[in-house]
Order: sequence, then C-alpha cells, then structure tokens
Amino acid sequence: MDAVTLIPVAVFLPLFPFSVVFNALFEHFSHPLWRSAMLLGWPLIGIYLLPVDMQSLPDWITIWASVTTILYGFRLIAIRDMGLWIGFLATSAWCLLWISIHAGMSINWLYWSALGFSVPLIMLVMIAAHIETWFGAAYTGLYGGLAVTMPRLSGVLVFAMLAATATPVFPSFFIMLRNIVGSTPGIVAVMLAVWLLWTWAGAHLIQGLVVGSGAGEQVQDISKGLTWLYVLLIVVLLLLGFYIMGGRL
Repeated sequence: MDAVTLIPVAVFLPLFPFSVVFNALFEHFSHPLWRSAMLLGWPLIGIYLLPVDMQSLPDWITIWASVTTILYGFRLIAIRDMGLWIGFLATSAWCLLWISIHAGMSINWLYWSALGFSVPLIMLVMIAAHIETWFGAAYTGLYGGLAVTMPRLSGVLVFAMLAATATPVFPSFFIMLRNIVGSTPGIVAVMLAVWLLWTWAGAHLIQGLVVGSGAGEQVQDISKGLTWLYVLLIVVLLLLGFYIMGGRL
C-alpha cells in the first residue's frame, strides 16, 4: 500500500497522528445527531477505501495500529468529559480493525465489526446529551449518584458502557476474541492490554457518574418509552453478538 492510498484510510480508520482529524471534528460538532452520524459512517468510509488486495498490507501497520489503540486507551483513563471519552474510545476501537485486516478477515466481517464497535458509542452519545440537557455538562466527578436521581438513565448507561468496553456477550467482545485467536503473542498482549484499559476507563466513568448518594437535584428521568427503545437496541446488540459468535468463531 503506497502513501497516497494509506493516508485517506489512516484518517478514517484512525492511526496517530491522522486520528486527530476525527477527534477534532468530533469535539467541534457537539450535536448528538452529528456525532452519531460520524460514529456510524467514519469507519465504514475507511473500510470502503481499503485496497482490493488487503493482504498486501505491511506488518508495520499492525504495530502502528497497536501503538495508537494503546495510546488512546491510556488517554481514556484521565478524561472527564464524556463526549471526548466517547471519541477516544471510538479511535482506540477502530484501530483494532487494522489487526482484523492483517488477520485476513473478510470485508463483511469488517463492516459488522465497525457496527459492533460504533452502535454502543452512539447510545452513549445520546445518553450524554440527556445528561447535558439536565445538568449542563457531562463530566465525571461534577455530580454523582445518577442511580438515585435518574435510575432508568443510569441502567441504560451501564449496559451501553458494558457493550462499548467489550464485555461478554456483546459484539465487541467477540470481535476482540476473534482477533486474539490464532494471533501472535505480541498481538495477544496488545489486545489484552487494550481490554484492560477500556474496562478500567469504563469503570472510572461509571463511578464518576452513577455511583453515589446524589446531590438532591429534582430532575426528570428519561421516559419509559425511551427506556424501552434503549433496551431494544441493547437486545439487538446481544443478538448481533451471538450472530458473530455463531457465524465467525
């Protein structure tokens, strides 16, 4: 793959420093619909731009992707802004598609993988928008105890976070597992390290938003209808995870 072909793909399947393009745009366009569209379409464009002969990818791209995914995994731990947190997790996750490419996964697998990573993040974007509407900002540590003040939103947030951080049996878990199976010890170490960083960062975010006694604010929780819509999306993700498990592993 020459530089002319690599650079556009490295922007949409973000490799550092080209990853700053996505994160700058994601921070600038703060409306949840714009962010949801970016999360859905960005990696799909990158996959579409891949060369026909994906097996020609050099080995050093896998190393580049590994460094990028770990870099953004570490940055997740220190981020308090939920919007930036989602953007960094997206970048870290999409880098793993390079490992799938290097492992010889099909185009269809890559598209399903991109959706498996992105859909939970879209749910988190919408949840962050709810929090910003009621509290003015979605920052960890700024307030706590959402489980007390907004139990329905908190429950959806926890499940969306589990789906986003590759918890069994969500799609991202099987995508990670498939990348590990048959890989070199170096790739296995990278995947496990990223897995640990995501879990750590997710637990930190949940602790800063959901855990606590609450500050006594009188806020309205999301409606039961919207709650069921989120539950339906979570069920769809679970079914997608079982499909990936049954059809690909």
